[in-house]
Amino acid sequence: MRKDVRVWFSKTGTAQYISHLDLNRCMSRAFHKAKLPLWYTEGFNPHVFLTFAAPLSLGFESYHESMDIRLIEDMPYTELIEKLNAGLPHDIRVFAVTEPEMKANDIAFAEYVLRLEADDVGAAAEDMRRVLAQPEIPIEKHTKKGNKIIDIKPNFEAMEITEGDGELVMTVRLPAGNQGGINPVLFVDAAEKLLNKELLVRVERTKLFDANFREFK
Repeated sequence: MRKDVRVWFSKTGTAQYISHLDLNRCMSRAFHKAKLPLWYTEGFNPHVFLTFAAPLSLGFESYHESMDIRLIEDMPYTELIEKLNAGLPHDIRVFAVTEPEMKANDIAFAEYVLRLEADDVGAAAEDMRRVLAQPEIPIEKHTKKGNKIIDIKPNFEAMEITEGDGELVMTVRLPAGNQGGINPVLFVDAAEKLLNKELLVRVERTKLFDANFREFK
């Protein structure tokens, strides 16, 4: 038998600085230690069937990441979670296993939370609203065809701004997936340039959606 399952995990703390390649290696080592009944590819260099829905950018945290693996034997999901966590670093935790309902190619949008540290949260909120009030928010973006200037204001106009305790919380949904995406750090870069100050911002990706804004499952 072959059964595809979707493994859900968090990647926080120091793990946010682990690259996608290193994450892949980390997971592969955890699989080896756990001795799971996994399906391997065929050919001269067999390796574990392992795919990530949407690789997370370096420096971003997430409590809702996923990867797909293929089992060749049934096993309790609780046991799978326990064995994987035993071989993973503390800042990467598996918390659920489900059967895939969508394909990675269905992903079209991502939701991010940007947490801006501020001594004066009210003043920080005014600064961010002033940035959003600009006629355009031009930014230089790196593409396969070279650098180009784009206006990211349409992508951030609907961003929600909430004043928290010692931080400003900004929530936004942006294009993502195989068709290209918008990195939330582009807004931070533009704000720093306009305000002429350095901003201490932590970024967390919270959810993924398809083109109809159905949550990725």
